[in-house]
Amino acid sequence: MGRPGSPPQAVTRCPLWGLPEELLLLICSYLDARALGRLGQTCRRLCRFTSRDVLWRRLARSCLNAGFSALGTDLVEGVPVKERVKVSQNWRRGRCQRRLLLKWKRNLMPWMQLDSEYLYLSQAEDIQAYWLRPNRTGLQRCPQAVFSGHQEDVCRFVLSNGHIVSGGGDGNIALHKLNSSFSFKFLAHEQEVNCVDCQGGIIVSGSRDRTAKVWSLSPGRAGQCLHTIQTEDRVWSIAICPLSSSFVTGTACCGHTSPLRIWDLGSGQLLTCLGTDFHRGAGVLDIFYETPSTLLSCGYDTYIRYWDLRTSTRECVKKWEEPHDSALYCIRSNGNHMIASGSSYYGVVRLWDKRQNRCLQSFSLSSPVSSPVYCLCFSTTHLYATLASALHVLDFTT
Repeated sequence: MGRPGSPPQAVTRCPLWGLPEELLLLICSYLDARALGRLGQTCRRLCRFTSRDVLWRRLARSCLNAGFSALGTDLVEGVPVKERVKVSQNWRRGRCQRRLLLKWKRNLMPWMQLDSEYLYLSQAEDIQAYWLRPNRTGLQRCPQAVFSGHQEDVCRFVLSNGHIVSGGGDGNIALHKLNSSFSFKFLAHEQEVNCVDCQGGIIVSGSRDRTAKVWSLSPGRAGQCLHTIQTEDRVWSIAICPLSSSFVTGTACCGHTSPLRIWDLGSGQLLTCLGTDFHRGAGVLDIFYETPSTLLSCGYDTYIRYWDLRTSTRECVKKWEEPHDSALYCIRSNGNHMIASGSSYYGVVRLWDKRQNRCLQSFSLSSPVSSPVYCLCFSTTHLYATLASALHVLDFTT
């Protein structure tokens, strides 16, 4: 005891920082996002400690669209994981700021692709490249580059190995090199080229003329047709497997065969049909490969279907129905938990969590005037959607 009249001495406690760092990391690994955030508010030292990526990576892998693959690979290096976990809560709760980025006078069916710095947008016969401002706060109003070559509207295009490969209503396929003036085109189909994909020096295309074709891009053989496949139905969508061993076609489903069929890329032979429960007219409008063995499809029958080729080709492993019974024009996935889809009416964009059976969030971008969502792309912070006369963005960083 101290002398009479002297102030009481502070009770000696073992500080948290007296623990070994490995033990402190272990303790923090049991905390959820809210508890970890509150711990960081207690002092500056703990604020710095609890901001480490290693503590948030476990939480981020189970979050919605936090930039991690299903195997735990970090797909967005350079951005603190803690910040991505915060933004992921906005995706889940539907908290975002909506903005109109571009508007044009006549109705079109625009397609879009997104890379790290540019947004590529088809408008009638041209494809325009718009520079994305830092932090994705907007885009430069005037395009940085314009890629021409088609006599009629561009139907779809893809970015592949520094090139733009596009299919048009004129039946042509055009190829443009992004960083030079090099380009060439060739007549590919008798009718419009509804869909294209490109990978590993190979182009696949599908057309209203009821054929799918495989084309070479090898030096000296560029534009040479390797295989012509009679699909007996109009081809609306096409996608090459990530292993470049096969490709899948989505057709109009006007006959008695499945609208989803997988073909060998080397021989052009049919490998398998997907599904047995498609009704007549259930055309497949978009296909998205997540891995070599898993893919998503959507179309006129109002369902998103998730296929795992390792388990079964007769039935999808899971499916989600559009709540308002609308056709689904486009679909994208982050390769982990989140799916985004675009509907045929009122510019409705929906977010889905694969772990749930119902739609997570929805946004109507064209009310009261109805328009389909023709294409959508998203990053960990923004979602872009093209409608008949406008380009919209949802900013989830707010």
